[in-house]
Amino acid sequence: MSIIQFLRIIWARWLLIAACTVFTVIGGLAVVLLVPPRYEATAHVNMNVLKPDQVTGDVANLQNFGTYVQTQQELVKDYQVTAAVVDQLGWLSDPGLIAQYQARPATDTRDFRRWLAQQVSDRTKAGLASGTIFEITFSSTSPTEAKVGAEALRQSFVDYTLANRREEASRNARWYSTQADVARQRAEEAQLATANFERANGIVMQGDKAGAQQDTDSARLAALVNQAANAPSAALSAPVTISSTSKLQLAQIDAQLAQNSEKLGPNHPQMQQLRAQRALVASVVAQEEAAARAGPNASAAIGEVTRALQQQKSVVIAQRDKIERLRQLQTEVDLRREQYEKTAARAAELTLEAGVADSGMSPIGVVVTPTSPAFPNKPLILAGSFALGGGLGLVLAVLIELLNRRVRGFEDLEFDKNLNCLAILGSAAPARAPRNRRGQFSKGVVAGASA
Repeated sequence: MSIIQFLRIIWARWLLIAACTVFTVIGGLAVVLLVPPRYEATAHVNMNVLKPDQVTGDVANLQNFGTYVQTQQELVKDYQVTAAVVDQLGWLSDPGLIAQYQARPATDTRDFRRWLAQQVSDRTKAGLASGTIFEITFSSTSPTEAKVGAEALRQSFVDYTLANRREEASRNARWYSTQADVARQRAEEAQLATANFERANGIVMQGDKAGAQQDTDSARLAALVNQAANAPSAALSAPVTISSTSKLQLAQIDAQLAQNSEKLGPNHPQMQQLRAQRALVASVVAQEEAAARAGPNASAAIGEVTRALQQQKSVVIAQRDKIERLRQLQTEVDLRREQYEKTAARAAELTLEAGVADSGMSPIGVVVTPTSPAFPNKPLILAGSFALGGGLGLVLAVLIELLNRRVRGFEDLEFDKNLNCLAILGSAAPARAPRNRRGQFSKGVVAGASA
């Protein structure tokens, strides 16, 4: 089909095309005049995901930021957020909404407040505007109501986020506090079992950690070994040098007693253990000082030290199993104590977080009352209806023409090679004379002949 044929079809079917265009324009005009306008107001919130947390100091993982935004989009439409907006808009006393609620289907068993909250959710849109800016859009038939609804949604969303963070932190703090009490009780039981074992077997451990602990008999053996090693040089030198190992241990125990006496009672198992350690180490120091004061009797003192060293070796070897058992008990004490310290620290951190005032959301700017409706867009609807009507008319005209072909010009006769146009009768001759199937001009063509 050539452009000439297409124009002839349009000219012949112009009434159909015009009718389609008029009817669609009338329909668009009816939509513009009858459909109530819908105004949209937008509120913005900044997600403070790039700022470290005030309590923990942690920064959010931006790899999961998309999932986080999707979660916030659903939370904006949650009943916990939209229910507060219902109160702000005053819908609970609106007669029109009450009548709509009473006319709802019988299968709808929601109460009035939840029904209204769903209306708010249906009118709400949320999404990421740019960067970390989160926008909340609320639509209404009234521009003022749209502005109030957007403001109420933003404030309710921020309040709900803060309340949810506090409640979750408070719940976790209670759980950690319970676990800390259990860990403290177990640590005390392990400490008491260790003290009873030491008391029953006469063995006392020294040091703060299991890896650095040493029983008193082993400490005495080490002191005697050191004293025996220094005895020959002490016998030849004047004045006699006294070993400082035992004195250093005694000073360390005294420092621990002074430090723990401020926070532990005198009957605490740890205080009793330290006092027993001090008594044993003090006896070793006294023996060393007595040997040093012997002076001229250095040879006798060396022999005494040697005998004491052998006796102490026998004692240590005999108590090897008990010492290992005591170390196991002390390791359990250290483990229980570490569990208690970590659990108590986490409980304190969550308790602090339960009282924070930062929700992680910061409102940005003010909500502006919309001046023009978002729907219907009158120029767009009228222009679209005009284009739609014209296009529909053209499609119908061509379709009808194809179903019922007519000869509107000599071009319409050139659809078969076996047919030749012999003459054209009309008021004007065509610009191009028709040809036969051999490509020659047909004879008998009459140009400009009147009917």
